[in-house]
Amino acid sequence: MTTRVAVIDVGTVTARLAIADVESDHVARISRRSTIVNLGEDVDKTGVLKETACERLLTCIDGYLAQIAQADVATVCCTLTSAARDARNSADLLGALADRNLKAQVIPGEIEGMLTFLGVAQDFPSSRLLVADNGGGSTEFALGSLSMQRTPQLDFVRSIDVGCRRITEKFLSRTNPPSADDLAAAHEFAAQAFEPVFGWKNGEMEVPDRVVVTGGTATTLVAVHKSLVPYESRYVHLSTLSRSMVEEEERLLSGITVEQRATLPGIQPKRAPVILGGTVAVCEIMRTTGFDEVTVSESDLLYGLSLTVAATVDGRPSPVGWVPQL
Repeated sequence: MTTRVAVIDVGTVTARLAIADVESDHVARISRRSTIVNLGEDVDKTGVLKETACERLLTCIDGYLAQIAQADVATVCCTLTSAARDARNSADLLGALADRNLKAQVIPGEIEGMLTFLGVAQDFPSSRLLVADNGGGSTEFALGSLSMQRTPQLDFVRSIDVGCRRITEKFLSRTNPPSADDLAAAHEFAAQAFEPVFGWKNGEMEVPDRVVVTGGTATTLVAVHKSLVPYESRYVHLSTLSRSMVEEEERLLSGITVEQRATLPGIQPKRAPVILGGTVAVCEIMRTTGFDEVTVSESDLLYGLSLTVAATVDGRPSPVGWVPQL
């Protein structure tokens, strides 16, 4: 049996839509859209969602709902993550989404990490993975593997308040391009936050077979390295980023202005202001895990959310234990 679902993920930087055909416990087909709306603009500093940012998001959502209306889906699920978790006025945005008949949920970072792990691990069913979902306001880490029933068996899930927009607003927007001291401070901030997570470095847990990174920074770094214009998923998904490649791209990005970054092949112009902050985070993920190579995946939270929503529609147990509102 095939169940078609629509899922919307509202992050700190991007809002994303997936329309997926799910057969039992795997995604048979998925189409996706991604729009940079920067919902989390200034949230780290002010603790509130800006009215203009919410307006950008709602315009985007209206477009997504128009597409969903033509897609013959069984249900729609909408989740919000780091920016909405941090903001004091998220209830106002949830009300505006409810006016559009969306039962939107602000999900905890741990659920975000589990859903992302579920999506990523579909490509690595027999591997022990560390999945790092590097977003705009936070990075989620999940360590474990899939069971024989294709549900996550996790040693831990952690949500850390380190993301490309948060790093940018804290450290990298004082000058354009940033100073060497500000760049160093950004690295120190990420390193101190990430370092305590990885217990295998002191023998507390088994080392994973591989580290897989998801998120717009990781896919953009691959696109820049390969000069992908236009962006093509088949050249990005399951590709490899080496630490030397990431460090080389950081040197390039930190030495030019935001406006110059926006002209580089492979970068969406709207991502140019935050790509350096994300690159710092990815570099520190690699350094603090001790892995000099990571795999980049596009089978992320949207995949895991699609699987979970379809299970709920079909009356099956949720693969992550969390039941979405539909």
